[in-house]
Formats: sequence, structure tokens, C-alpha cells
Amino acid sequence: MHKIPVTVISGFLGAGKTTLVRHLLQNNQGRKIAVIVNEFGEVGIDGDLLRSCQVCDEEETPDGNIIELTNGCLCCTVQEEFYPTMQELLKRRDKIDCLLIETSGLALPKPLVRAFSWFEIRNSATVDGVVTVVDCQALANGAIAGDLAALEAQRQADPNLEHETPLEELFEDQLACADLVLLTKTDLVNAADVERIKTLLKQDLSPRVKIVVAERGQIAADLLLGFNAAVEDNLSDRPSHHDDEADHEHDDDIKAVEIVCDRSFEPNILIERLQQLLLQHEIYRIKGFVNVATKPMRLVIQGVGNRFDRFYDRLWQGDELRQTRLVVIGRNLEREQVEAAILNE
Repeated sequence: MHKIPVTVISGFLGAGKTTLVRHLLQNNQGRKIAVIVNEFGEVGIDGDLLRSCQVCDEEETPDGNIIELTNGCLCCTVQEEFYPTMQELLKRRDKIDCLLIETSGLALPKPLVRAFSWFEIRNSATVDGVVTVVDCQALANGAIAGDLAALEAQRQADPNLEHETPLEELFEDQLACADLVLLTKTDLVNAADVERIKTLLKQDLSPRVKIVVAERGQIAADLLLGFNAAVEDNLSDRPSHHDDEADHEHDDDIKAVEIVCDRSFEPNILIERLQQLLLQHEIYRIKGFVNVATKPMRLVIQGVGNRFDRFYDRLWQGDELRQTRLVVIGRNLEREQVEAAILNE
């Protein structure tokens, strides 16, 4: 039986990883694609977004092919979370053409790839390639991520993160392990900046690694899949800063507050309330689904820093509660305060 080709997708928070995976699922060209998404937070917003793509065949349920690992950094929980999950997936590998692993923004790719050398996995799956998603606008503005405060908060809030890696070194590790770099948000900068960032990135990339612009995750599946790199067999060619990591203290003041209600919202009014909430508290990310009474489709809201994106992703199902579900990640948040601000009570 064939080995399942696995594509690891790395990149910082807000770079566009979930958008990329979603586009792949919607344009799978007949492939049966399974996804492991590594997300922080009590509500699986990213996983639900991916499930809404309806990627599975009629005999499969979407829940079976979209698996969320929500206990924090995947590279730090390889044995506890990733390994048993892979074991379950491999039991039905005849029904899976390929597997995508979307890591959290803080994951080091190399420890995850190394797991594919383990005896129990190596005969059934191989890392086809590593794709690193890079926010071009952030780099053009002199940062490595769109919202460094949110990224740092994600690090502090992750109870299972075992490595205290400077973000610059983590970025270099992500680039060093890549087979392909996808440059996103290039529509938010000028052409000269795009070329400047490409030149900058090439300084840290192997000559074999190409940089491709992918606006809103739109890239052909044939370009992203099928590297046949067997990455686990040539990790020595992908240098890393970090083989041994020290423990560090975690910030218990940072947490995710989940708000679920049956109320509908007018989108502009809701975003105004969320922006007011941002002014009053130290908030790093807001994401979720919104019930808009006048629309038959579910509205998705994603906020990083003071920037909010929104779009309708799918129709509400006939037997589905039209609930508004939001996750607010920040420091010293009280559920009652967040709820009152959103509900305007």
C-alpha cells in the first residue's frame, strides 16, 4: 500500500495558512485530503472553517478528515497528541490521498518532521514537502509577522510550548526547512516591495527553494503537492537553530474567552463593538462565526490587531442552530466584560 504524502504548512499567526488550506480543499481536483490543524483556543474556529469546505466523499463525514489538535504547539506534543492521531489516520490510509498538517505559528517544523522517521509511521507516511507561508506586508513594514504582540501572546499562553525560541530564529527555522515559500498579502504592498522581500528571503533560503506569490491562498494544488521530497530522510540538509530547548514560564493571564449566543448581529455594528473592546483591553486575536439575520449564509470574522477581515463561507444548514460563536484571545480578560461589550448590555 502507498505511503500517504504529507505536506507540512508552517508560518506565523495571521500569515494565511488556514486560507491556503481552505483553498486547497475547495480545489482538490478529486483528491481525498485529510487535514490536521494545530490551533490554540477552546473553540475550533479554523477547524470548523475547513469542515465547511465539504471535502470528503459521500461515504465519509467531514469530521473524520479534519482533525484539530488544540493543546498548543504541535512540535512540543508530538508524542502525546500527534502520534496517536497519526495512528488513527493510518488505519484508513486507503481512503486518504494526501494529508495536510497546518501547524500553529510557533511550531518548529523539524521536530514534527522527525516523527515521520519513527518505525510506526515511516512505512505508512512520508513528508512530501514543507511549505512556509510568509506575510509580505509584515516584512515590508519591517516585522516578521503582522501582529507581533499577538504572536508573543500565543507563545505565552501555550501551556505545552517547551521551546523559548526567539521569533527571528523561529522564522529562520521555518525558512530553512521549506521546500516552497508562499508569499501572501502582496496586494497590500507595491511591486517594488514584493521584489525587495523576495530578495531578502532568498538570503535565508536554499537555492532549490522557490518563492511563489499566493494571493488569498489561491495556488494550484499541483504546485503545492507532489514534491516527493521525503523530508524526513534529509533533515541534515535543513539546518535548525534548535535541537535542545529549555522550559520557560507561561503567562497564565492570557486566555481565550469563548462567547456563544443565539443572537444575530448587523456586521458593521458588531465590528464597531469589537473595535471598542480592543481599545479597552489587551486583545491579540478575535475570530468566529456570526449569525446575520438578513443573510442565509454564515459570516466569518477574523481580527488580528486592529484589522478585521470578514466573508460569508457557507449556507446555514437546515438542522443547524444559527448561533454566533466568537473567540477572543487576550490578557486579563473577564468573560462577563467581553460578553457585555459584544452584546451591548
